[in-house]
Amino acid sequence: MGKIATREAYGKALAELGKVNSNVVVLDADLSKSTKTADFKKECPDRFINIGIAEGNMMSVAAGLAACGKTVFASTFAMFAAGRAFEQIRNSIGYPHLNVKICATHAGLTVGEDGASHQSIEDLALMRTIPGMVVLSPSDGVETEAAIKAVAEYQGPCYVRLGRMAVNTINDFEGYKFEIGKAVTLKEGTDATIIATGIMVDAALEAYEKLKEEGINVRVLNIHTIKPIDSEAIIKAAKETGLIVTAEEHTVLGGLGSAVAEVVAENHPVMVKKVGIKDTFGESGTPDKLIIKYGLTSKEIIDAVKAGIASK
Repeated sequence: MGKIATREAYGKALAELGKVNSNVVVLDADLSKSTKTADFKKECPDRFINIGIAEGNMMSVAAGLAACGKTVFASTFAMFAAGRAFEQIRNSIGYPHLNVKICATHAGLTVGEDGASHQSIEDLALMRTIPGMVVLSPSDGVETEAAIKAVAEYQGPCYVRLGRMAVNTINDFEGYKFEIGKAVTLKEGTDATIIATGIMVDAALEAYEKLKEEGINVRVLNIHTIKPIDSEAIIKAAKETGLIVTAEEHTVLGGLGSAVAEVVAENHPVMVKKVGIKDTFGESGTPDKLIIKYGLTSKEIIDAVKAGIASK
């Protein structure tokens, strides 16, 4: 697939889904060119509705359509979905457990120049607190397409986190299988485990290669499902490697790192070191520069692994 943004892959997958599933309806909050739902609109114009700049209303309309039996995909930027429309998602979609797929694009710091007001770095934390909400954070285009197919078949509310920046394809290999709630083991190792999600999976693989050159063998797990999280894979990693480093393009409060730490603390306590955005807002800048400034590179993952091993 090459280098592609997960929002681009979402648009393509949604258009293909519309061709084969006439029950799918897509809603957008006047951002279809950016969220790529315009791809679906081109193929299925009669099942696409532009709600306008009214995200809360969009979620309420999505709930109504789902209550009538439709499979609804609702899209806008992550800040406006998880943030502005949180109440409607919680009360109108989550509480009645309706079949709505909230596919939120432009998540994380890599929105870039749009700045802190548009950089949703707490969306995973917000969505995983809603009872019954499935929360997904695909790492590349291949995984995004698989995730969209999976949530279309799943009966219930889902939140899918998507990005603006093009990312490397890492899951295009023989034997790759996407299953909601199941981690993907990308590399085996016994000295430590790196658990990553979203764009940080690529950084985790880069860290693996650099650590291997130094004789440090780490396991790499791709956790594309933040909720329900793969507790079995996490506990196994804790028992077999004795150290876990999490990596996410999200605040370290309430996201992947917190979810992993909860599992470890309750089942097999080991050190968990979290690489992510600290307790701070982002700022305007190019994605590449922001990733470096906020410590979202393989260097920070490597440093965390080494520090953890040293303290074992």
